[in-house]
Amino acid sequence: MEILWVLIALVMLGFVVLPFLRRRRGAVGLVPPGHPDAADPANYGFAREEELDVRMPGPDQDLLDVLDLVQRTQDYRAAQQLLAGTDADGELRWQRVQAFAGAASLELAQRPGGVSEAPGGQWLRVWRTEAPKDAGGAAVHAEFLVQQAWRTATPGTDAFRIIMEEARTASGEAALLAPGDPVPYIVELSVARGLGYSQQDFEQLWLKILDRAPAHMGAHLAALQYWCEKWHGSRQLAYSFAKAAAARAPQGSLLAAMPLFAVFEHLPEVTLVAGFYQSEVVSKAIHGALHAVHSARPDDPMLAHVRHMLVFFLVRAERWAEAMSQLIHIDGHVGALPWTLSADPAAEFAVYRALAVAGYEANGGSPATLPH
Repeated sequence: MEILWVLIALVMLGFVVLPFLRRRRGAVGLVPPGHPDAADPANYGFAREEELDVRMPGPDQDLLDVLDLVQRTQDYRAAQQLLAGTDADGELRWQRVQAFAGAASLELAQRPGGVSEAPGGQWLRVWRTEAPKDAGGAAVHAEFLVQQAWRTATPGTDAFRIIMEEARTASGEAALLAPGDPVPYIVELSVARGLGYSQQDFEQLWLKILDRAPAHMGAHLAALQYWCEKWHGSRQLAYSFAKAAAARAPQGSLLAAMPLFAVFEHLPEVTLVAGFYQSEVVSKAIHGALHAVHSARPDDPMLAHVRHMLVFFLVRAERWAEAMSQLIHIDGHVGALPWTLSADPAAEFAVYRALAVAGYEANGGSPATLPH
């Protein structure tokens, strides 16, 4: 009987692994570095794994410069000025609020402080103390509390609920300081997921965001989490939410890519169907995301997020050339889904990139044939 179970397990493993390694002419396999058949991502100008930036999905040099200055000097004023000069209803403000909050949270985790040492992220505390009416600092503080809850406590515990309740209060205060800013309400979307808002309460919160920024992609991605099966919704509710967003997406909006993110959130734990990533539902979602990418402004802050997700699906669907076309735009930064779900985002991204390069070259591609 034990032998039978082993054989069944081997068959299941074959279903999972073989489709991923197949290609149109033979098999894409792993060979030792330096082997004549080894595909080298460096030939395409791609960054080495250790050079990949895990902080952001794409370049934002102004943010990087300010983050470096703030963390080096522990002076919040550069961050305050950057947020003050960032459009309140744009995607970039939300991303920068997340980045500042994440930096403070990570600092605190690395330097919790003690008798003779100030805790990490002290600049954020000083910011809130010295400029309590500053809307940017209030939003960063609310998001900091949200990230602290997810980072340091387990959902459902008293510790988690206490921090989330504090985050809800902080997001409300931030909203009062900037009535037209959607960011405090986007912060509360995560609070709603963590505290388990009723669907009616969540809808009321969502309407406040739609009133302020109806096409905000970051807000839609945050709201999608609530409707997922693993939280307070279902596969059907998540798909409906994503499809409705795509259907009302204005010209040039990346909301048309929302179904691809809904598919990702409901991927089966084990894929036993060889053609799952070539199935109609996945192919339609990929098509919508590709259309969104081609129609979006080149400087859209959410464009990199969609390209990263496309790389994941295009590699799994063995659409090597299309995957490479996305990689040339995003390589160097890996701070986005799906890589950030891994304990080592850079390594996870590097595996998919290597598979894309190998598949591309196995089908006749080369650096010379890759359009830029």
